[in-house]
Amino acid sequence: MKLRLTSLSLPALCLMLAAVSAMAQTVYSNGPPNGNTNAWTINFGYAVSDTFNVANNGTTITGTDFVTWGILNSVELSITSGENGGTSYFDQMLNVIPGTCTRNQYDYAVCQESVTFSGPTLNSGTYWLNLQDAQPPSSPVYWDENSGPSSASENYLGTIPSESFTILGGNSTTSTGGTVPEPGSIVLFGSGFFGLLGVLRRKLF
Repeated sequence: MKLRLTSLSLPALCLMLAAVSAMAQTVYSNGPPNGNTNAWTINFGYAVSDTFNVANNGTTITGTDFVTWGILNSVELSITSGENGGTSYFDQMLNVIPGTCTRNQYDYAVCQESVTFSGPTLNSGTYWLNLQDAQPPSSPVYWDENSGPSSASENYLGTIPSESFTILGGNSTTSTGGTVPEPGSIVLFGSGFFGLLGVLRRKLF
């Protein structure tokens, strides 16, 4: 099966990322992609959940960057008080802003993805980011595992290593130092995540 790579040129992509970086701050980063361990299915009924921390009261979430193994057009993203459950602060099907993709030796596309949205305003604390129902539904889409500091789970298996993602947003009280502007959090995904391994039904290994 041939995988479609993004048609955006690198200069155009860099301009887009610079604009995004100017408008949003990094609320939380779980670290850069690993790309050489595993990735977890986020369609076919599977959901993957990772914790993230908010430092300041009144932080509005406006986007998320993440890396997938497989190309997708949209994904259901929710922010909750528990792993794929509890109090729901946000839950929508979102169109994905395509980033750059590369093909590994097994012919899987590994893609930098981004979504933007009018998200909830959260107080300081720990929350869960949940991804599921990735589209198109005809082929598996996997969320790259990087074993960052977040706790993580899969809805059938339970506890798993965490995934690569960055939460973006803004805070009206930036003097407390909780949200720090970072140049191109999406660009940070562009280094060191190639040389990938094979795929299993529910995870890559």
